[in-house]
Amino acid sequence: MALTLVTAPQASAYSREGLPVEMLSVPSPSMGRDIKVQFQGGGPHAVYLLDGLRAQDDFNGWDINTAAFEWFYESGVSVVMPVGGQSSFYSDWYAPAKGFNGTLTYKWETFLTNELPAWLMANRQQDPRGNAVVGLSMSGGAALTLAAWHPQQFFFAASLSGYLNPSKGMWPTLIGFAMMDAGGYRAVDMWGPPNNPAWQRNDPMLNINRLVANRTALWIYCGNGVLSDLDGGDGGFGQQFSAGYLENITLATNKEFQEKYLAAGGRNAVFHFPPNGTHSWGYWGAQLQQMKPDILRILNPPPPPPPPAPPAPGAVPAPAPVAPAVPQAAAPRVAAPAVPVAPRAAVPAAPATGATPGLNLVPMG
Repeated sequence: MALTLVTAPQASAYSREGLPVEMLSVPSPSMGRDIKVQFQGGGPHAVYLLDGLRAQDDFNGWDINTAAFEWFYESGVSVVMPVGGQSSFYSDWYAPAKGFNGTLTYKWETFLTNELPAWLMANRQQDPRGNAVVGLSMSGGAALTLAAWHPQQFFFAASLSGYLNPSKGMWPTLIGFAMMDAGGYRAVDMWGPPNNPAWQRNDPMLNINRLVANRTALWIYCGNGVLSDLDGGDGGFGQQFSAGYLENITLATNKEFQEKYLAAGGRNAVFHFPPNGTHSWGYWGAQLQQMKPDILRILNPPPPPPPPAPPAPGAVPAPAPVAPAVPQAAAPRVAAPAVPVAPRAAVPAAPATGATPGLNLVPMG
């Protein structure tokens, strides 16, 4: 099995030379091949960064388009970036994934929640429990789905511009169009026809109660399609219009998710819906930096209390405790007959003050 230590070339990836980034080759029996995984060790717990719809086969998009490895360097948290999985939604597909470049077996949920954590535990001393997962666009909903069904593995889940209600209305059709455009894949091969239960199982909106019961810490972000300086003028008008339009239609389901999450009693989430933002990497990288303190707080347990200080030289040790004297048994007393007491009228309870308990939820726009 191949294992190499690499620094990604500047022509195709952001990470600077000198970072301890490894390109792992991890066997996946379920998919019948080895899967590339970019890895930067930093501690026993990790943040898994999932790619978008057009995931490449050479590097993860988080490394190509952001400085994610740099941001988490020496943070105490490792970084795991699976490579590949174009149009996969990081799911276990019903049928072979037939695309423009051939046919593959897609069992990404099995890989991410079983095969990869077992390999990392055996070979990189990674704890399979108590990690974070962050996804964008295609993988935003996937991150929430993985956390919903694997709560011991993922304590924190973030969706950036994610599709949070894929089984509803026109979303199966829109997702099918997008998958065909990004590699020639068919949504029916992934989860079957729209009425198939797999669409509901992989729908974050329908898993809200599960996320609330799991007490998963959530970070939900979506822009509204309005350009800002983070767009940088790259890609031309057509690409920017597409990114703006896609973000705008995605926003409605993100806001509906917020409403239903609160109605279900959820209080462990950050919702960020700013007055701008398109479907593009500049915003997703900025969000990863903003959520980093939360990730570190949740994944890095507080240090144990310090041991008691040793006694000062020459200090007189405290005397040993003296056992109390055992009293002599007293002569038995004859109890007086009980005197009946008239019952007291119940005192009505004080009215509630109306105070609302504090929320962990932090609205951000």
